[in-house]
Amino acid sequence: MIFRRKKAAGLGALVDELEQAVAARDGERTERAFGAVMQGLPEAPDGELVAAGPRLAALLPDFPPVGPRPYLAHAAGYCVERGADPRACAGPVLDAVRRDLADALEFAARWRAAQGAGAELPEPDEESIDEALLARVGGDDEYEALRLALAWCSVENWQPPALAVLLGDAEVRRRHRAALLPLCQEVAALEAHDLKCLAYALAVLDDEPVIVLHRPSGKAFEVRIGGIGDNFQLHTLLAHVLVGGGHVPGVAPSAESVRLATDPAPAQGRTDTVATGAFELLAPDGGRIWNEGLPDDIPVVEGRRLLVLDEPLYARSWNADRFFPNLPGSAELTRVLTDEEARSWFARTSAAVARGQGQEKS
Repeated sequence: MIFRRKKAAGLGALVDELEQAVAARDGERTERAFGAVMQGLPEAPDGELVAAGPRLAALLPDFPPVGPRPYLAHAAGYCVERGADPRACAGPVLDAVRRDLADALEFAARWRAAQGAGAELPEPDEESIDEALLARVGGDDEYEALRLALAWCSVENWQPPALAVLLGDAEVRRRHRAALLPLCQEVAALEAHDLKCLAYALAVLDDEPVIVLHRPSGKAFEVRIGGIGDNFQLHTLLAHVLVGGGHVPGVAPSAESVRLATDPAPAQGRTDTVATGAFELLAPDGGRIWNEGLPDDIPVVEGRRLLVLDEPLYARSWNADRFFPNLPGSAELTRVLTDEEARSWFARTSAAVARGQGQEKS
């Protein structure tokens, strides 16, 4: 007799079973079905993953807050990385992220209310959750205390699925930035979690016009930027557009550094390509805008972001790889401003910046 191995169910059938188990509010059945889905994901073809992503994301609101919601979000995020529609998955994923960020802040507030304003916050480790900890943050409501404690411990686990949907679509970033970025920054300020990637993704500017003033020449430009992960990438692209385009003097960046900043294809690993600084990036008040910062750091003046470029104070260089390998950046020169417009914008800067307009440094 020849025994044949039973063919494994396709991912669609596994998701069917999970949906039915969740709808029936059957905890044991849901646990089994969820385990089967997680086991089936790595072997599923892309076509099945594309269809499964939105269905898995849609289950998030019905998963209990004290259950494996971050891992369900990971499953949906994995599907997005393999081709599922980020917009179809983003709502449930990012709503859950917002809730857990808010719950993490509530946990910290209750902890300090019980322990004292200057009390050190506990490590975000589920093994530290015990009856004493729950009593400090929840009083008589043990379930709510557990929900808040688990949110405190799981915040970083939400980053991969959040990044999958945020980096996959500019409209997703625009739609959710206002609700999520302040919460993310508040939690990060507590210095118990590493949320740099999430904060950077939420701060990405898309289709954003920037007025760029070149102090040594007195020229002014309107540059439209998008998808830029940090100011290293911004610096490279501004040099490409303005120096490479022949609008201001200097050394243009290499073709390879520009490709690494803009290539639509995801970056494959680290490179040894070096980019060299062409400018000093300044705020309108003359303060430094650091390469390590973000385009979102550029101040808004009378409704427009206003950036001043000066000659570099010293030679600097950096690795040309972009911060988000899956997110290509763009910078397009949309207009060279007239001399009158340039003078008007320079007049909105500090006196020290304006005085140097058009003057070469010795």
